[in-house]
Amino acid sequence: MPVSTRTLTACAVAMLSLSACATKGALRQGLEDERSARIAADNEQRAEIAALRTDLRGLRTEFGARIAEVADGLQFAFPVHFAYDDATVRSADHAALDRFATVVQRHYPGAKITVEGFADPAGSAQYNLALSQRRAEAVRRYVNARGIDPSLVNAVGYGKSRLVRRDAARAMPGAELNRRVVFVVETPANAVRTMAMKTNE
Repeated sequence: MPVSTRTLTACAVAMLSLSACATKGALRQGLEDERSARIAADNEQRAEIAALRTDLRGLRTEFGARIAEVADGLQFAFPVHFAYDDATVRSADHAALDRFATVVQRHYPGAKITVEGFADPAGSAQYNLALSQRRAEAVRRYVNARGIDPSLVNAVGYGKSRLVRRDAARAMPGAELNRRVVFVVETPANAVRTMAMKTNE
């Protein structure tokens, strides 16, 4: 029995409607999947920010670290000091350096780090430059041993420049503040990490 044109048209319309429903359903599912993925990414980012804030707060409260934003990233000034005319990392500073290494590996993987070494004003400029370089290298070796990739860490000695206590040397009060290291972590332009650092000050 021949099929009428009206029946064929009705079938075609029904098939187009079913196809449109399937397309709308697929589109709706795709949008829902994208929305779920964005919510998950936002939640992950919030968790990362919260963890970073906690870690930075711990560095400040437990170890007295001062963290500041600089041109290339973040500067971490720790109470890591040296005895007079010495470049040995003190056992008293191990815990602070261990925590620093953990925070960097957790939140700044792949970031370049500069360890800046300093000396007090006693002695010649040339001698203090070499001494501060040895201090920076000692700390670099220490954090490398704690898992930070050696290719990412540079050590630079600045001698008796940038003194914290201008006239304090040898056994004078405050001289140990001049015999120090400072870390500069070159972070990529990442609003999450910068915001977490700023809001935790």
